[in-house]
Amino acid sequence: MATVEQWTGLEVRALREASRMSTAEFATRLGVSDRMVSKWEQRKDTIKLRPVNQAALDTFLARCAPDVHERFASLTSSLDTVLPTQGGSGRGPQPTQHQARHPNDGKMMALVEGGTFLSGEENRPIWLPTFYIDVYPVTNNDYARFVTATGRQPPQHWRRGKCPEGILDHPVVFVTWHDAAAYASWAGKELPSAQQWEKAARGTRGSVYPWGDQPTPAKCNSRESGIGSTTPVSRYHSGVSPYGVYDLCGNTWEWCSTRSDPGRYELKAGAWTSPFSRAKPAVFNDASAEMLDDDTGFRCCVSESAIQSLGER
Repeated sequence: MATVEQWTGLEVRALREASRMSTAEFATRLGVSDRMVSKWEQRKDTIKLRPVNQAALDTFLARCAPDVHERFASLTSSLDTVLPTQGGSGRGPQPTQHQARHPNDGKMMALVEGGTFLSGEENRPIWLPTFYIDVYPVTNNDYARFVTATGRQPPQHWRRGKCPEGILDHPVVFVTWHDAAAYASWAGKELPSAQQWEKAARGTRGSVYPWGDQPTPAKCNSRESGIGSTTPVSRYHSGVSPYGVYDLCGNTWEWCSTRSDPGRYELKAGAWTSPFSRAKPAVFNDASAEMLDDDTGFRCCVSESAIQSLGER
């Protein structure tokens, strides 16, 4: 899989053409306006994209099918900014050096390196060791494998115990904290602490949102989106965090392992039902461990040593 050191309008156009998409369709997939994509392409190599857009394009490229990668490599063969594939299995997108695929549930996880970050609305410096966190929330499709393997009760909105085809790539909802913890245990993972979750969302510099400090509701699925339901977990490319993690603002509230009071645990992210103001990663929220609703899901994390030991088996 080719990688891009620095995205300019030349690489953007090559990727769009390799994907055989119109400007409007390509822009929608990235989560930006078609006018922005047109401006990038018109300015060619005289424009360097913002880091959040670079990350979105990196993720888009990584998720492309092998034939798209081949066309992209051919279209960019003369550009020094694109590095060709070195080895690989030829089976499509592979993890970057900052990602690893968990061997138990097969979900891609992002590396969050150990160190200090600015936590909470007061930006208190907190140190955390290295860990990995799921790039995407646990989806209905992920949870269906867990239900099949364990016989656990499926979420109440699944018809006759089976998830509707149209929402397989949406985050699972109607799960209690106990359901989320059981999935994490089955997968050989754990629920992230509120601080781990917040660092994955804000990075080390205390950014207000995963994409920076600008309040931009269009970068996530909150009440202001008007969608009125959950959305696919990979939809908001321009809303990814500095670590390449999706949906850390909006879509669903996510259970954390941090207990706030007996029988209550913290929640992060905001949701499609929440106003955008509640989507700030530093905002506090909690709920009873027995609570389940149509706007609450989860993702998992794992320590660096744990994922390394799994890989050595």
